[in-house]
Amino acid sequence: MAAQRDWNPAESTVERLPNELCCVHGQPGIMASAHWHAQVEVNFVLRGRIDYQMQGQDMSLRAGELALFWGGLPHRVCATADDTLYYAIHMPLTQFFRLRIDPELQRRLMHGAALVSAEPQPDDAAGFARFARYLLSGDARLFDHAVDALRLRLERLEIEPHRLLDPSGQGRADQPAAADQPAAADAPGSQGLRRIFGFIAGHFREEIDSADIAAAAQVHPKYAMSLFKRSTGMSIGEYIALMRVSYAQALLVADRLNVLQVAMESGFGSVSAFNKCFRKTAGMTPSEFKRAHRRPPLAALRPAG
Repeated sequence: MAAQRDWNPAESTVERLPNELCCVHGQPGIMASAHWHAQVEVNFVLRGRIDYQMQGQDMSLRAGELALFWGGLPHRVCATADDTLYYAIHMPLTQFFRLRIDPELQRRLMHGAALVSAEPQPDDAAGFARFARYLLSGDARLFDHAVDALRLRLERLEIEPHRLLDPSGQGRADQPAAADQPAAADAPGSQGLRRIFGFIAGHFREEIDSADIAAAAQVHPKYAMSLFKRSTGMSIGEYIALMRVSYAQALLVADRLNVLQVAMESGFGSVSAFNKCFRKTAGMTPSEFKRAHRRPPLAALRPAG
């Protein structure tokens, strides 16, 4: 039987790939300290058990359980069973914002809640094996198919029996109570980071600056900027831009709003600022992105004759 594996932060790349979907299959590593990344995280436990510490509460995932949570807040694997195997998928915000889930649930997930299946589904093991195979295949068509199927599975997570682990105490009645003792990630710097991430998640579409964020986090603005840069590798401004562009991408794919409306809905003060930031982040203009992701009309999909 294999022993528990330690996680080496130097080998992790997901933190530097905020716009990419990353998939890992194997044994989760024990983390000596918390980490965070600008994607939502999907975990499916194939066998064994994973114990997390996040947001001042403990979360245990057992074989057959599926979990969805925002990775932008500090979290760490603190223990596993020796034989644990899991699938971990890190989903960019552009995909998360496309999920057809309740807006209030979406908001609570972005503020630190975790959505966990309450009943194992018999098709999940085969389904996640297929997701991983397609996502890692290098075939763009298989990759897109897997992303679409994964989003559908996550949307089912809300409408099937589930539990919501919410550190705010607003979850379902069957949620476990938050841990009485602070987790190892709850050092003063991590507390400040949680407040920073939480404030940005709730206000990134508004006109906010480092002073507003620092005030919400109850720290000095210079300290907030230094702590954030040191911890994430991004400036606060870069992170807000990433959030806005990711949100805008989801609106563009939905194809219900024009570019001006998307710019305003996403928190940009002008179309010119939106275009400049979008091109810098996505490598193309919003209009080009919208054309590239527009689905063909139904008539074009019907067979001739």
